[in-house]
Amino acid sequence: MATNANLSEPSDSEQSSLNDGNLSSQSSNRSLRVAEKERRKNEAEDPFVLALKYFADVEAGTPVCGNDEVERNLVLVEKVAYHKGLPPEAVSVMLEFAMSLRMGTTLCPRVLKCMIPATMVPQKAVVRAVVWLSVGKIPISTQVLFLKWVLTMFDLIDGKEQLRAIYGFIFSFITDENLCPFICHLLYLLTRKENVRVYRVRKLLELQSKLGRQPFLLHLLSLYKVFCPELVTLSIPSRMRSGFRNHSLPWKSTLIRMVKRNDSQVASSISLALSVKDKAGSRKRKHNHLQIPALHSVVNKPAQADPSSIRKVVPLLQLNSFAQLLENMHHVELPAQMGSLLGSSVALQYLDCVQDESALLRLNFWLGYALHEEFLFCDGVTHNSEESLQFLNKLLSTQHFLQEGFSSSEVFLYKFLNIWDGSFLRPQILGLLSNIPVVPSSQIGQLLFQPLMQLFFTSSIFFKCGLIDCLNNMLLRWLTWHSVYALEDDLDISLNSHTSVNMTLSGFKDSVIELIHFVGRLASVGLQLEGCHTLLLSFVLDFYETVCDTFLKYGLPLVVMPPAGVFYPALLATDPVSVDRLAYIMYRYIFLQAFHISRQTFREFNHYIIIMVNCLWNSRMFQTSNLDMKLGEELLLRSKVPQCGARFSFIHHPAFMSYAIDFHQRCWPGRKDVDLDSIKQMLFERRSRWDGLQQFVQSNVSWKTAAEVRCPDVPSSQES
Repeated sequence: MATNANLSEPSDSEQSSLNDGNLSSQSSNRSLRVAEKERRKNEAEDPFVLALKYFADVEAGTPVCGNDEVERNLVLVEKVAYHKGLPPEAVSVMLEFAMSLRMGTTLCPRVLKCMIPATMVPQKAVVRAVVWLSVGKIPISTQVLFLKWVLTMFDLIDGKEQLRAIYGFIFSFITDENLCPFICHLLYLLTRKENVRVYRVRKLLELQSKLGRQPFLLHLLSLYKVFCPELVTLSIPSRMRSGFRNHSLPWKSTLIRMVKRNDSQVASSISLALSVKDKAGSRKRKHNHLQIPALHSVVNKPAQADPSSIRKVVPLLQLNSFAQLLENMHHVELPAQMGSLLGSSVALQYLDCVQDESALLRLNFWLGYALHEEFLFCDGVTHNSEESLQFLNKLLSTQHFLQEGFSSSEVFLYKFLNIWDGSFLRPQILGLLSNIPVVPSSQIGQLLFQPLMQLFFTSSIFFKCGLIDCLNNMLLRWLTWHSVYALEDDLDISLNSHTSVNMTLSGFKDSVIELIHFVGRLASVGLQLEGCHTLLLSFVLDFYETVCDTFLKYGLPLVVMPPAGVFYPALLATDPVSVDRLAYIMYRYIFLQAFHISRQTFREFNHYIIIMVNCLWNSRMFQTSNLDMKLGEELLLRSKVPQCGARFSFIHHPAFMSYAIDFHQRCWPGRKDVDLDSIKQMLFERRSRWDGLQQFVQSNVSWKTAAEVRCPDVPSSQES
């Protein structure tokens, strides 16, 4: 018992230590209380806090005229707002004061114009303000101003779930013609699949019949059709002008000035979320649309569970690898600004895997606005080449990653080609052009061929080569889409995995034929203008190698022969590579016998074969009756060229003569006189490095035995 007593009762030293600890704790608590009391006292004396308290407690019906107190407090709030922004609690107080009209309608617009948040906008305050719209006392102009403020600050609202919860309430304002454009824009940003209902579609269609095919209605209907195509039977135009405007009001310019003045981390995040101009009143665009925003979440909070739907939300910003993306594929919260997707590989992987149509629509809207504002509506202002270069390179890398182009860049290019000089950012523009999906044959001439033809014939040889290469890549992409997305019954093909645009196989073939014939016309005239330039001829032959692949590699039942304006410059070229590539192209056409080919195509092919064989091997270049280019006997005699028909044979051809002379010198090193006729053509051909010619010869020319054409031995080390 004594032992237990000793254990339960502390010793004198321990009791002293406990007393000291209690005194220290009491002293610490007293210090905290004193500090808190001092802080509250300072806040109570802070004029800004007093001003907020005034607007929070002011009674309804308080007069404005002659009220010096309200003017003094409002000026103080405006000064803080324009200098460093309002904290979230101040935004809530002032928004409630303005929308409740406690002091009438006079101060409401003035208060809304100074609503510049320092960090974020409380969602609850926005919801309460939206509810005040139904009171009916707020003037229409003030309601429009409030909606513009909400759209401008949308990315800074700290959450969207409560706004989505009153989706139906917001939709009820769509019948007001003055509010309709802004309500449609807000609904476009808030819409999810569960928000699409039959009665809402009917209401939008009813408004369309009343107001006409307004872009803001069509854009909202297009989003509805993406989520529920069975409810929206209306055909949406594939090319629509921008339906929602980005309102350049004083809020954005004030935000930018505030960011530059404060240079704080929080303000920096705001500047990334809002791409704005330095001067709101300037008519000239300052080209700030091409800055790709940083990837940040709509909800500036860690991953959380949504209490209303018990759905885990993971901001895309927090996913750093593809493995994390797979784990949270169905819980991803898209970023506030869709343009930030262009700068994130994980975001692009999400787009490629999930194929979220709403995300693509939002991204296309942002991208289309940036391209149009920067390149089409520049008002004569010189482009920022470095910024434009980086932006277009980022866009190109994104399209290559997704292996398809964006519809907004397609629409932009159709307009931009009509004002393009052919030199500004040429590689990037041609790269975007090569990603254009299949264009219907009825529209391809007006949209593409007319502006490209003007540029082609008025530009340098380097532009001509670049355009032919661009059109070659375009044809390759079209054929790839055909081979990947063609249906099993070969009746319809889906041109784009993210759209519902379908084209019949015959329609697709018509577009491909139009493109091939167009390049044939460009190449024929271009080679004449540039004197059969070797570089241009090389790009043209690249294109016709792709034309051979239409059936052999991509399974499209289509054969188109190169025009005479391409065939003869290649056959009579002074470089052996062009002749060899032409022979390889003709050799590949020999195997196109798996489907019905028109008689005209067979006739063209046979004609070209006869020309090549008579020219290169039979030495009867000008003795064929059905030549495209005919020379009279008198003209040939006046040329005084002996054996004219043999001047373009394989040995005497200008492209191979230097090789024949070298071969002769190695066969007969002691001879001083060069007699090319002594060279056996077959041995020269077999020992050449021109694979295309050898394959063509093996398939078209019958050989004599080796004993009949034997020539002096050539050391194996010297064989060419």
